[in-house]
Amino acid sequence: MEGAAEGPGVDMEALISRLRLHRPAPSLYDPSPAATPNLAAPASGELFRPRRAAVLVCLFRGAAGELRVLLTKRSSSLSTHSGEVALPGGKAEEGDADDAATALRESQEEIGLDPALVTIVASLEHFLSKHLLVVVPVVGILSDIQAFKPVLNVAEVDDIFDVPLEMFLKDENRTSEELEWMGQAFTLHRFSYDKGNQKYIIWGLTAGILIHAASVVYQRPPDFTEKRAQFNLPKYSKDCSSMP
Repeated sequence: MEGAAEGPGVDMEALISRLRLHRPAPSLYDPSPAATPNLAAPASGELFRPRRAAVLVCLFRGAAGELRVLLTKRSSSLSTHSGEVALPGGKAEEGDADDAATALRESQEEIGLDPALVTIVASLEHFLSKHLLVVVPVVGILSDIQAFKPVLNVAEVDDIFDVPLEMFLKDENRTSEELEWMGQAFTLHRFSYDKGNQKYIIWGLTAGILIHAASVVYQRPPDFTEKRAQFNLPKYSKDCSSMP
């Protein structure tokens, strides 16, 4: 982790106050119970009810006063997304009070982040993962980075590192490709980040969430064209297919 901030930089108290006022756009992936008809499942398949997950966009002030965000490299032994860069987080469980509780619980399990160190300030627009999970990004502020002593769950996480949040608004160290899924065209972004002899690639859902988070935090769009799509969830389980 980078050291604690000294000197001028982002005003964390002002940032916390502003982000607490943020209201995300309504989610197409989170219909109210009243909007879901209570119908018997048709012979063609059961009604599809997507699972929910939450990730923690954990921000802290770096040594130069800049905002940085915690990221993990998933274990190479995992069955899904093995070896990929990710935000700490995971699927909601029955005992979780809300999305923030899910994100904090998973962060504690994965990297040993004490929830008491994190101030939750906002939830962002929902995203849809390639496995049809509804993913809710939760923004938290880590005011004292020195108090965080990482303890990695080696079954899930190989590494933890941090990057400047603003890099996700810049066109440097970025590549992209145009794809289509569920009849919707979208841009898949990849950002590279070098730290010592390590090179990390931040891409896909994680990159998309961080572009959006940076846009909200810095109150400006990215320097590049971003084509996001709102995918229509399948009505029935038989119609489900993950992103190619």
